[in-house]
Amino acid sequence: MFNFDNKVAVVTGGARGIGKRICERFKDAGAKVCVIDILENGYFTGDLSDKATLERFAEKVISDFGHIDYLINNAAPKSTGLTEGSYEAFEYALRVGVTAPFYLAKLFNPYFAERASIVNISSSRDRMSQPQTESYTAAKGGISALTHALAVSLSERVRVNSVSPGWIDNSFTVYAGPDAAQHPAGRVGNPDDIANMVLYLCSDMASFITGENVCVDGGITKLMIYHNDNGWKLEN
Repeated sequence: MFNFDNKVAVVTGGARGIGKRICERFKDAGAKVCVIDILENGYFTGDLSDKATLERFAEKVISDFGHIDYLINNAAPKSTGLTEGSYEAFEYALRVGVTAPFYLAKLFNPYFAERASIVNISSSRDRMSQPQTESYTAAKGGISALTHALAVSLSERVRVNSVSPGWIDNSFTVYAGPDAAQHPAGRVGNPDDIANMVLYLCSDMASFITGENVCVDGGITKLMIYHNDNGWKLEN
C-alpha cells in the first residue's frame, strides 16, 4: 500500500512496542529509518531528555542522509502521580514527551524535504485519565497541543498530525469477553493499528490533513458504560 523508497524516517522510542512496529513498517515500505531510544538499537542509543544528546542525534542523521522526510515522535514519557511523583520525575516526563519533540522539529526544520510530515504519538490519555498518572497525561496533552502549533508554524512546508492510541497490546494478544466488548470495534488494538495510521498520515494520500489528532482506540472512548453494560460490573 505504501511506497517510501529512498525516504528518511526518524523514529523516537523505536526499539520496542509501537515504535518498533512503526520502524518495521517503514523499512518494509522502502524507507531508511533512524532510531533514537534509551534502549540499545542499531542506530543511536541515547536519552531524549538530554539537549546535547538530541543535537548529536540530529547531526548524525543529517550527516548520514542530508535531509529527513518523516519525524515520528513516539517515545513514551514515564508515568508518575500526584501522591508519589517527584518534581524531577514530572519534569523528566515533560522533557521526553514534549520538549524533545519540539526540539527535534526545530533541529530538523532546515532539513525537511518537500512533502515532509511529522507525526506525534499522543494517547487517549490526552482526554481521559486514571488516578496517579499526571506526568504521562500532561505530556500527552502537551504533545497534542504542540501538534497544531507546529502545523501552523510549518504551514505549506511540513504537515504535522498526531495519533492518540487507546488500549494497544504490544504482544498482539487477542482478548475476548468484556475486554473486547468494551471496544465498539470488537477487539483490543495492536501495534499495526497505530503503524498503519502513522504511515497513512505520512503518505501523499493524507496530503490535505494537517494539525489533526486522530484517536485510534477502537471506539472505547466513545462508549458510555454503566453497571452490567458490556461485561462491566461494579464491585463494592
